Amino acid sequence: MKPSRFLSLLLAVSAGTAFAQVKWDLPAAYPASNFHTENLVQFAADVDRATGGKLKITIHANASLFKAPEIKRAVQGNQAQIGEVLLSNFSNENPLYGVDVLPFLATSYEAARKLDRAARPALDRLLASQGMKLLYTVAWPPQGLYSKKALDAASDLKGVKFRSYNAATAKIAEMFGAQPVTIQAAELSQAMATGAVESFITSGSTGYDTKAYEHIKYFYDTQAWLPKNAVIVNQKAFDALDRATQSALLGAGAAAETRGWKSSEEKTVWYLDQLKKNGMQVLPPSARMTAEFRKVGDALVDDWLKKTGTEGKAILDAYGKM
Repeated sequence: MKPSRFLSLLLAVSAGTAFAQVKWDLPAAYPASNFHTENLVQFAADVDRATGGKLKITIHANASLFKAPEIKRAVQGNQAQIGEVLLSNFSNENPLYGVDVLPFLATSYEAARKLDRAARPALDRLLASQGMKLLYTVAWPPQGLYSKKALDAASDLKGVKFRSYNAATAKIAEMFGAQPVTIQAAELSQAMATGAVESFITSGSTGYDTKAYEHIKYFYDTQAWLPKNAVIVNQKAFDALDRATQSALLGAGAAAETRGWKSSEEKTVWYLDQLKKNGMQVLPPSARMTAEFRKVGDALVDDWLKKTGTEGKAILDAYGKM
């Protein structure tokens, strides 16, 4: 073969390879050091390896590309082809997104996994109707109550500036007479520093990430619920991939789900230990606080069932049989 023809062939192959490579952006709301984000980085590396570099996914951590409430819409509109969202952030849009934050419905990892399985078909249908595909979910550690002042009961929150991040936490604040303030995780550190928030419900993970111990001195381990993050994909972007790449993406997602749930459970105690080491009092809730939370939880479950109708009842029925 003449050198000129060989060069032309080489350039053609190179051009074909470059054309075949697909680049996706994955916005996420949490810092690079958070276990969810670390899992995303491993997921992207797995996809890269499994596709031989054909699909490259860039992780944009800490709400650097889109703020937490904007990520779902960005994926839906294909501004980002894939993204990680806290499902309950969108429960005002559709109450099915809030199934995992119903207080005291699923308070352990085993129960949360069962609830995830029970709700997955409905969530798959809901996201599909909006042009998206649910790739995988990972639970946060159990949620506890952070407070600047010592509390004997949840009703002691009356008048306190209470951080809400979804419809459920806003409703809980209102039911206890607190003042709900909408603050996403990326702004929580500043909100505590300026006094914009004095109490909130979140995991030991978020408390550690935001150095809550610098401003908040009490953590009550209520284990109220285990909210889930979900990695969602724009359906058209997924459909545009060849079948081998689709299969690799699904396989990497399944591995990320298993790894993420395991990491969340393993790190739960570690996070609480870090809060203690940094001066926070980690306490069990009083009997009165637990009773108040359960009463609120029952009311929120009833309200959720009214809003979701037969679909919500089918989820809870399936969960109850597992």
